[in-house]
Amino acid sequence: MFRRYPLTLICIVLICYLSIFFKPPKTPLDSLAFIDKWTHLVMYGGTCTVFWWEYLRHHQHKASLLTLFYGWFGFVAASGIIELVQEYLTTNRAGEWLDLLANTTGATIGTLIGLSMRR
Repeated sequence: MFRRYPLTLICIVLICYLSIFFKPPKTPLDSLAFIDKWTHLVMYGGTCTVFWWEYLRHHQHKASLLTLFYGWFGFVAASGIIELVQEYLTTNRAGEWLDLLANTTGATIGTLIGLSMRR
């Protein structure tokens, strides 16, 4: 699995680390509206895009709609689990519904980019 999806796995480990163990520092960007949500969208959109790029590179056939759904749903489910872990198992982070929405939006955009790559 690591040989076929090295960048995806690195991104997933990075997301898990940043989401559970890392406490973001205060920056001047904190004053921008929804900067945290944009960060979530970009992280999940980028990771999902990388996943589809690696998937399509190693599978010569086109991805079926079911494969696209499972790929998308995997990221959404992982995002939900991370938000639950943040809420109930950490003291330095809080799970938020809007974070889950931003993550889902990012995964959706990444999947749509993946759809465009399969053509």
